[in-house]
Amino acid sequence: MSAKFRVLITDRAWPDCEVERKELALVDAEVIEAPPGADEQKLIEKATGVDAIATCWAPVTQAVIAAAPDCKTIARLGIGLDNIDVKYATSQKIPVTNVPDYCIPEVADHAMALMLASLRNVAFFHHQTKQGIYDLSAAPLPRRVSSLTLGVFGFGLTGQAVAERARAFGMDVLATNSSGNDYGTGTTMVPFEELIQKSDVISIHAPLTEETQHQFDQSAFAQMKSTALIINTSRGGLIDFAALKSAIQNQDIAGAALDVFDPEPPDLSDPFFQHERVIATPHAAFISKESLDELRQQAARQVADVLVGRETTNVVNPSVFE
Repeated sequence: MSAKFRVLITDRAWPDCEVERKELALVDAEVIEAPPGADEQKLIEKATGVDAIATCWAPVTQAVIAAAPDCKTIARLGIGLDNIDVKYATSQKIPVTNVPDYCIPEVADHAMALMLASLRNVAFFHHQTKQGIYDLSAAPLPRRVSSLTLGVFGFGLTGQAVAERARAFGMDVLATNSSGNDYGTGTTMVPFEELIQKSDVISIHAPLTEETQHQFDQSAFAQMKSTALIINTSRGGLIDFAALKSAIQNQDIAGAALDVFDPEPPDLSDPFFQHERVIATPHAAFISKESLDELRQQAARQVADVLVGRETTNVVNPSVFE
């Protein structure tokens, strides 16, 4: 006997879909998987006739959504929504959900790891010793971490977690967001221009939107300290990559530590990635056993809730219920 509901999982960053299958089976829903690396046409084919879509990174475009006229919900297996056409989904009265709190400790820890690996020359010396070079004087003289100012761009839960960790290292912390709200943390909130001018380290924790696309452009890099480090564990599109490459090459800033890129995966043959003051990790900040367990269970429950008419969590377009 066929299941009552069909749920398309467009892609995943884990070995199988057993967690999702188990959760969705409770509401008589079966999982349909798209093949790895499916393009839009293949996603359209797979979406035909499904009752829900769950996506990790695959683009859920208007065409993909339109291929599923019975679609009741779209779940983002993650936080950011830039790969989902939320505007079109809203026009079709389809609730879109995400899981905004599943990997906050992991991303905050990763941002701090990138910062320390750069500031303390850990990555640089690691590369040098792997090449058979044992030379303390090869790297620039580092500053004491507790003497530095961290600027946090975007002050949601992850940005707040990074600020808390930085203060534990004795750093001064500045932050900026659209509201100016410090959420009771006591953090000094400043305009964007002041943040980039005064910070020794800038850590990006804002969503990618039309307003924040290429927020860090040539003009922004020109205003930073020549000793500044920029860290991005949010979305690659927040940085104008060409402007960043120019800033690194011209020594307008001192370094970059990146976990996200635009596009992904990046072209690692680009000489930029061989630069001694650039650290790159493969969009890995969110991963831990605990974070993935939480993410998969919560997203599957959100889908199940909507399919059977229960109220669910983290609907990003609640106007669809009006």
